[in-house]
Amino acid sequence: MKNKNSITWIVLMLLTIITAFLIGPRYAAILILLISAMKFLLVAFQFMELKKAHSFWKVSMIIVVTFVSAAILVIL
Repeated sequence: MKNKNSITWIVLMLLTIITAFLIGPRYAAILILLISAMKFLLVAFQFMELKKAHSFWKVSMIIVVTFVSAAILVIL
C-alpha cells in the first residue's frame, strides 16, 4: 500500500513540475486545466480511497470533474 502511495505522489509531483513549465505554449490554459483534473482524480481515487467506493461515487466524481473542466473551458 505504501509503495502505491509513493508512486502516486511522485506522479503528482511530476505533473506539477510539467504544469510549471507550460507557460509558453498557446494552449497552456487548456493543458493546465487537463493536468489539474488528472491530479484531482489521482488524489481522489488514491488518497481519499474513492477506488474502494461504490461505482455511483466513482462515476459521479468523474462526471463532476468533467463538467467543471468543460465549464471553465467555455469561459476561457
